[in-house]
Amino acid sequence: MQDEAIYTALAPIFEDVFMRDDIVLTPELSAKDVAGWDSFKQIEIIIAVESQFGFKFHTRELDTLRNVGDLVRVVREKNSAKG
Repeated sequence: MQDEAIYTALAPIFEDVFMRDDIVLTPELSAKDVAGWDSFKQIEIIIAVESQFGFKFHTRELDTLRNVGDLVRVVREKNSAKG
């Protein structure tokens, strides 16, 4: 799966979690850039991503997530591993 397709799939997740349609997903976007992005919203994002892409994150993967670019990287890697 290409990064562009992953960003396209993530956009509605962020819209649903934050109930906003003005969030532009970029690799550098992080919790400090979005009002209300706290640990609870982070959990909602993770659960929605797992549901959307059909896999579960491992704790060590979650520990590497610093921004949306990291999330896209992990999704790409996990989709590649699924074959």
